Amino acid sequence: MNLETKKFESKSLYFTSLGCSKNLVDSQVMLGHLKLDGFTIANEPQDAEVIIVNTCSFVEAAKMESIETVLDLASYKEDGNCKALVMSGCMAQRYANELENEMPEIDMFIGTGEYHKIVPLLRAMEEGKLEKKSFVEIPRFIHTEFDPRLNTSPFYMAWLKISEGCNRNCTFCIIPTLRGKLRSRTVDSLVKEAEQLAATGVRELNLISQDFSDYGVDLQGGGKEEGKNPMIYDLLSRLEKVEGIDWIRVFYFYPDDLTEDVMDLMSKSKKITKYLDMPVQHFADGVLKRMNRRVTGNVINQKIQTLREKIPGIVLRTSIIVGFPGETEEDFEALVEGIKSARFNHLGVFKYSDEEGTPAVRLKNKVPQEIIDERFEKLYEVQKEIARELNQEYLGKVIEVLVEGPHEETELLLQGRHSGQAPDIDGKVIINDGFAKAGDLVKVEITEVLDYDLVGRII
Repeated sequence: MNLETKKFESKSLYFTSLGCSKNLVDSQVMLGHLKLDGFTIANEPQDAEVIIVNTCSFVEAAKMESIETVLDLASYKEDGNCKALVMSGCMAQRYANELENEMPEIDMFIGTGEYHKIVPLLRAMEEGKLEKKSFVEIPRFIHTEFDPRLNTSPFYMAWLKISEGCNRNCTFCIIPTLRGKLRSRTVDSLVKEAEQLAATGVRELNLISQDFSDYGVDLQGGGKEEGKNPMIYDLLSRLEKVEGIDWIRVFYFYPDDLTEDVMDLMSKSKKITKYLDMPVQHFADGVLKRMNRRVTGNVINQKIQTLREKIPGIVLRTSIIVGFPGETEEDFEALVEGIKSARFNHLGVFKYSDEEGTPAVRLKNKVPQEIIDERFEKLYEVQKEIARELNQEYLGKVIEVLVEGPHEETELLLQGRHSGQAPDIDGKVIINDGFAKAGDLVKVEITEVLDYDLVGRII
């Protein structure tokens, strides 16, 4: 039985993207397809005929945010012009069947591998040819340079998704279920998209994936060779040559597959930032084994030491899970000592919680919530002190800063980032003397250091 026909007369669209930067790229590709089909973006949801929410369901808080956002926007079916409310992304991929019954106000569910079909699906809805609400399959799609993409980030920066899916199968993670197996884009495809982005004024490329270190293993010639990683080396080398790009930043490079040829390339490069997001999750060997990580605490420490030796001044970001099932006091102390030894510039700490559908749910010896909270607070204080000390090293130095525009709180100040600060997740450089436009690269003398931000003047 066909669903109700919807006629989009103004083809006005309101779009909300939740979750990570990888989800944002999917949203930008959807927007590119919709724009080509004649849709225009409405500034307010009450003005839109089509409302799309690209959702996240990585952790419980993300699931709640996704549901609340969709329910808030559903009100515009009564109080606005909305004729079609669409849920896409991870939440749709994971729960479409249940949500069809629980949230009848949603007109269509689109999974993580079907988002490029948004235009033909909306056309089918207009023609009354949809025979179901949910379009969720095993994810196999990844966009290329030929897919239209509307870069909604500031004009001077972009996220470049090098692969989709993950083969790592960590016991705490639902991502392989939501995003499918690893699908890498070719180096040629990525270089062409980088050139397209540079032509629009992009100066900063942030390379993202679920697992940077596995990039290319599914392509011919991919993978490590005697401690080297030719395809990753080739990708970074060729992106370096793209005219107009000043900064190239690497995210999610796991320590076990970080090879010295790549470190050497980062060390001598003028474009690849001296910044690395390297997820370690823990330092205790027993916990790492239960997480199904292919690494030991000793190997992590060795990689960090080699990075610091080869790339003096490198800025390291990582993520940690505290309270993983079976984490003893000794394990936690090993984690604290590992963090003190590694001295990460940026650290994200996550409290473990059971995530349905992951192997970790079945692990015994769960850590009580009050102990998880205590350990989280201790890690937070340890890292805050480390970050403050590392920031002090910038005092009096002149560094290059990418200006983002006026400060969020006052027009009297500018804000920007140096190459060791990634968009959205790290600190800022606050500029209290001098003038520059958004997108400018300027020299800034650091005159004051805060816990996470720096203050300086343009010289």
